[in-house]
Amino acid sequence: MTVWTLASREIRHRKLNFALSVFAVVVAVACLVGADALLRAHDRRTESLVAAKEAQTKKEMASLEEDYRKITIGLGFNVMILPKDQALGDFYSDDFAARTMPESYVQKLGSANLITVQHVAPSLQQKVEWPEQHRTILLVGTRGEIPSTAEGKKPIQPSVPAGSIVLGHELHANAGLKVGDTVELKGRTFKIAKTFDPRGNKDDITAWVPLKDAQEILDKPGQINGILALQCKCAWGDLPKVREEIAKILPDTQVIEFRSQALARAESRKRAERQAEQSVEDEKAIRANLRHERESVAGLLTPLSMLGCGVWVGLLAWANVRDRRGEIGILRTLGLKARQVLGLFLARAVLIGCLGAAGGIVVGAGVGMLLAEPAQAESPDAAGSATSAPATAPSAHAMPALPSVDPSILLAAVLLAPALAVVASWVPALLASRQDPADTLREA
Repeated sequence: MTVWTLASREIRHRKLNFALSVFAVVVAVACLVGADALLRAHDRRTESLVAAKEAQTKKEMASLEEDYRKITIGLGFNVMILPKDQALGDFYSDDFAARTMPESYVQKLGSANLITVQHVAPSLQQKVEWPEQHRTILLVGTRGEIPSTAEGKKPIQPSVPAGSIVLGHELHANAGLKVGDTVELKGRTFKIAKTFDPRGNKDDITAWVPLKDAQEILDKPGQINGILALQCKCAWGDLPKVREEIAKILPDTQVIEFRSQALARAESRKRAERQAEQSVEDEKAIRANLRHERESVAGLLTPLSMLGCGVWVGLLAWANVRDRRGEIGILRTLGLKARQVLGLFLARAVLIGCLGAAGGIVVGAGVGMLLAEPAQAESPDAAGSATSAPATAPSAHAMPALPSVDPSILLAAVLLAPALAVVASWVPALLASRQDPADTLREA
């Protein structure tokens, strides 16, 4: 009769003791496997949430950037292109350039399709006497923006209709002028197309007329003294790059930057980017803290369950040996050797460990599935992309994240469970194999 045959018969004879031992191993293995399954489900959920957060943030950032663009567009142009020989000190003190350049420069610049500037607009500015109103004004001739540089975009500075004039607040308020009135300027008749509210700068004493009219009034046909432009966001805060590109097209010019507008635009974009990045990082930090807490619980619970399993299996093995003292004495009297008795109890422990490992893996994976955070089902949005519902508002499509267990954890469970059962049963089995048959039968 083999050791395994004796072990199977002993198990059938003492089912409760065996079942309680297997249950203890199942609990220990289930704690190990379940903890790993929950942590891996948490990681997958985190990846899903972060991906959804990044997609949502990308969408929100695009909207936020558009809002900032609309807000900062009101700042106007932030680059001025002047003739090369214009002294900047005179330009700053006079508020206009005394030197001029060909009007054809603006068309040449607009057709170059530069990546650093957009919304290009020529102008001719000069302080003049308005004899009909007996005052000095800043006359600005403009022809609007070059279409090729602002294709598909709303112009920053709309053109002045032919035969019309646009007046700053001081000009129309002091003279009692309003939209629709006609005025004389240097002997020319213009219809007031628009008037502005107070701006608190030189615009309040500015009159805008079509560029051609301004050239004729100032006797500068085909000439301009400035080209206004808006830096593309790819060049915000990088004036040397703008100058380099413009110099290749218009070598006889110089570029100045209205620093406050450029910085405001650059800062608004950076702020939008920081807000988007911070939102994603906050989500990652929350999930990392939650994972750390769960790791701490798992790190405490798993060793305790292993220790409890070992003690429980050892006590049950001890009780089994004590109850079978008479049987052990009879088997030894019939010629069963000590190592065979030891093998009998250790074979029983191996069976306990194998069955406990199998049951623990199934139970641990099942617990992981029940306790795993629900994963939001992805659904395509109107744009055809997949988005996930926020974690704070689970939808009817929520479903549990299917658990997966690290193969190394499964292998450890399969190997450690029998080993744990053998170690726990080793001392009772050793004592049983060393009992003297005569003493055992006499006591029985």
